[in-house]
Amino acid sequence: MADASSRYVPNRTPCGRTRREFLWEVGGGFAGLALIDLLARDGFFEQQARAGETAGAAPYLLAPKNPHFPAKAKHAVFLFMNGAPSHVDTFDYKPALTKFNGSPYKGDTSVGSNGRPIGNLMQTPFKFRKHGQSGLEISSLFPHISRFADDLCVIKSLYTDTAAHASGCLQMNTGVVQIGKPSLGAWLSYGLGTINDSLPSFVVMTDPRGGPIGSASNWSGGFMPAAYQGTLFRSQGVPLLDLATPPGISNRTQRDSLDLLARLNHEHLQSRPGDSELAARIQSYELAYRMQTTAAEVVDLNREDGKTKEMYGLNDKRTADFGRKCLITRRLLEKGVRFIQLYSGGGHLEETWDGHSDCIGNHKLHAGETDQPIAALMTDLKRNGLLDETLLIWGGEFGRTPTSEGVGKPGRDHNPHGFSMWLAGAGVKGGQAIGATDEIGFRAVQDRCHVSDFHATILHLMGLDHTKLTYLFQGLKQRLTGVRGNVVDRVLA
Repeated sequence: MADASSRYVPNRTPCGRTRREFLWEVGGGFAGLALIDLLARDGFFEQQARAGETAGAAPYLLAPKNPHFPAKAKHAVFLFMNGAPSHVDTFDYKPALTKFNGSPYKGDTSVGSNGRPIGNLMQTPFKFRKHGQSGLEISSLFPHISRFADDLCVIKSLYTDTAAHASGCLQMNTGVVQIGKPSLGAWLSYGLGTINDSLPSFVVMTDPRGGPIGSASNWSGGFMPAAYQGTLFRSQGVPLLDLATPPGISNRTQRDSLDLLARLNHEHLQSRPGDSELAARIQSYELAYRMQTTAAEVVDLNREDGKTKEMYGLNDKRTADFGRKCLITRRLLEKGVRFIQLYSGGGHLEETWDGHSDCIGNHKLHAGETDQPIAALMTDLKRNGLLDETLLIWGGEFGRTPTSEGVGKPGRDHNPHGFSMWLAGAGVKGGQAIGATDEIGFRAVQDRCHVSDFHATILHLMGLDHTKLTYLFQGLKQRLTGVRGNVVDRVLA
């Protein structure tokens, strides 16, 4: 038997471990990295920060949260037709307008906004046909969307509280006509959190002709932490300005710089625990770092084949912009973005759906820009199964009058008293129309649906009870729907 001095002594690394011990501990470390990521996604660090165990850290405000009840919809896309499309020319066929075409309006509903001239009743120049097994009536303006008639739930009895674009857009987006309240997308981000860690939870893409009147207040976080507000994406080139890494800066250098900045910001935040803007800014640096790769990939449509680009209308100047936005929307949904809002029409008057001088030509233009891309998005979402978990919303801030704006003129004025919007996708019972306006399409008269009812229904489809989704501000439990709102049960599948 060999003496003790001749026994084998393993070679040890500079850290004092054998090679086997070193490899075993490194392997455990890699597993720990995965565990840390999973815990972070579950809001672990948010809980720790609240408990004070990670002193100075900003809580992860977008940690995933469970809905109030099970729901099919995990994402939502709001196709916002800025400027207010005419319901009687799109989804609300009124034969009586043909019968009384050219006759003066004799009802008691207020006509004319901002002193605009009042004309006579005007029939639609667009042919309506019944589509699908449901026989849903849709205007000839939408030959592509009409193929999905059995997926659409058209609410024909919406009404709102204002006839002005700025306040109308605000009410459709935030529930109220005043600036300063959180938008629908912000409420969804607050109520459900995010399901991706490399892109914003809430993305907005506007029209190249301009944004809606009211601008960023339409996708604001309002009195909520700024982390919940929408992030404005560009549909061409770099999605966000100043996102790319500066030339000559390595990934290691950038990472070290961000770590140092985070430590300094956290120290600063300790003396300002209620500063949501600062907490959101801290988190935005990390998100921007992860987005440098992911966001650029999402808007890089060179990865798509020619057939897909043709389907979305990218080869046609008329449909190219909205087609790009719809295709990017599909890619954002695939990456797990919670809420996406696309604007058709920007700036003012005829550059939007605001057809005062020529509603006929206006709607031909804007429907022509959006019909094919929206149908392509629906086709893609159906094909890859995402429509089963995505809610689609289409509409504008209000409707338009059944009268012309001036005698013998082809324009239509604003109409907040009755208009149409449609829903499709996850949790929606398609192939139906709900509610009705009067025989000429002026006022909602059957199953009237206020904007707050519409919002309550959207939240319900996303698994949220609008009466329980509250945020304490100024001593009140604030809601998207305020003190009103009822779910439209007939919408639900």
